Amino acid sequence: MTSAINRATEELTPFPDHTQLPESDGTFAKNWQEHPQSILLTDSITPVLKQLHPDGHYCIGQDLGIYWRLTDPPEKGAEAPDWFYVGNVPPSFEGQTRRSYVLWREYISPLIALEFASGDGSEERDKTPLKGKFWIYEQVIHPAFYGIYEVSKASVEVYHLIEGQYQLLSANERGHYPIHSLGVELGIWQGEYQNMALPWLRWWDLQGNLLLTGDERAEQERQRNERLIAQLRSLGVEPEA
Repeated sequence: MTSAINRATEELTPFPDHTQLPESDGTFAKNWQEHPQSILLTDSITPVLKQLHPDGHYCIGQDLGIYWRLTDPPEKGAEAPDWFYVGNVPPSFEGQTRRSYVLWREYISPLIALEFASGDGSEERDKTPLKGKFWIYEQVIHPAFYGIYEVSKASVEVYHLIEGQYQLLSANERGHYPIHSLGVELGIWQGEYQNMALPWLRWWDLQGNLLLTGDERAEQERQRNERLIAQLRSLGVEPEA
């Protein structure tokens, strides 16, 4: 019944879909850490999302526009979080790879949206009606969690939408912010990724174990095998090739 109403609504209204809206406003990435940071978040949380969504129905956006109103030019009616996750939506829309996430076509808000602030974070905390990022996320897009990662300070603020308003969360004893519906925590990790030793925004499970990337899992398995081979040889046993 709902899908029939949605189709009827789309036929009666002139609102464009993701194939008709610009996928970018043409601006450059604001800092060189932005893209590897997004990949790190996606890579490490993918096994969790596959468990949560065995049907594969979820969407991750990396600097992808979320359209919330029609404007001229159209891209002025979109916000593009550096990283966001939406559950219970197919990975493509009507058989096509999403070029943007269009709220009047999708209807499901992201669970979490993250912004990587290159400056002092004032743009990400702007509550100016119909213009400020904070206001748009809080009042229109409605991600249940909104995170502001200040790259220069190596800090993150996480807000939770409660009764229509964002409430600043307090970190737990590990300095992380639990996202219980995902079974993960979000926090800052100091380490090397893609040949860069920096503070990175990363996920942990609710027991405080770091969620590893595919490369990290492979390296962990390689080291485990090397230890096992060394133990066997110390016992005079030569491992099979």
